[in-house]
Amino acid sequence: MTETLNSFRDYLVEQQGVSSNTLESYMRDIVKFSDYVDTRGVAAGDVTSPFICEYTDSLKENGKSAATITRTIASIRSFYRFLIQYGFASHNPTKGVKLEKTEKKPPEILDDAEIRTLLSMPSVDDNKGIRDKAMLELLYATGIRASELINLNVGDVNCLDKNTRGSIVCAGAKEPRTIPIHASACEILRHYIEEIRPKLLMGHDSGEQALFINLNGQRLTRQGFWKIVKVYAENAGINKDIKPHTLRHSFAMHLYRNGASLQDLQKMLGHADISSTQVYANIVKQTSFDVYDRCHPFAHRV
Repeated sequence: MTETLNSFRDYLVEQQGVSSNTLESYMRDIVKFSDYVDTRGVAAGDVTSPFICEYTDSLKENGKSAATITRTIASIRSFYRFLIQYGFASHNPTKGVKLEKTEKKPPEILDDAEIRTLLSMPSVDDNKGIRDKAMLELLYATGIRASELINLNVGDVNCLDKNTRGSIVCAGAKEPRTIPIHASACEILRHYIEEIRPKLLMGHDSGEQALFINLNGQRLTRQGFWKIVKVYAENAGINKDIKPHTLRHSFAMHLYRNGASLQDLQKMLGHADISSTQVYANIVKQTSFDVYDRCHPFAHRV
């Protein structure tokens, strides 16, 4: 099964072009599913739709959320597409399996004051603080995903020439996209690259290409960055559930409210489908209704 799982991983990356986050989630789901199949003594090709339902029921009993179960079914569906394509299965047992109903919560958005507070948390008196500030500034300046941020190399950044408009080239999940960087983010990023990063690399592999490195001179991991954001979010004292993706959502919402079109946002965010970008327009629409109901003097009359 290990060889099959490795081939499935290659399939997701090379043929499906999934993001690193999706890849991790799908592989984690399929490893757990494979373990369940093995304990039941059933061959992967003999799995049926009732068996899938039995598996999802076990996930419910173990307290898994509707969103997790829905994603698991999507992972298994993709796994069987792979098995069918390469002749390891003749049918997809997820066909006809109903997805769990999930409540779609609007993304958490920080307002201007909250963004400024969060970005001011890293200390600029030490190397780590300057690196952290450069990361947070770049994340909000470009709206890239956390996985895209940590995968950036120094060569992907164009901000060292003060006379040239700053930008980054982000590989993303499918095709590269060029995203502008505003001047203040460029300034801290340039300071980090020219003065701080060489100090963090001192005594380590000088050939490391990663833009953001940890204190061991290696590429910062997604988990490491997640912990960094969590610490600064707690220090900021903002009463919201702040995650790396919160800065991406805030970037998109602030641009949309200030006149960016959904099509422009779609390109900058790297959304394959504009329906993913539409969520920001829906938030603005709902906010307008809420304000109207709360503020119009006749809104509460029957």
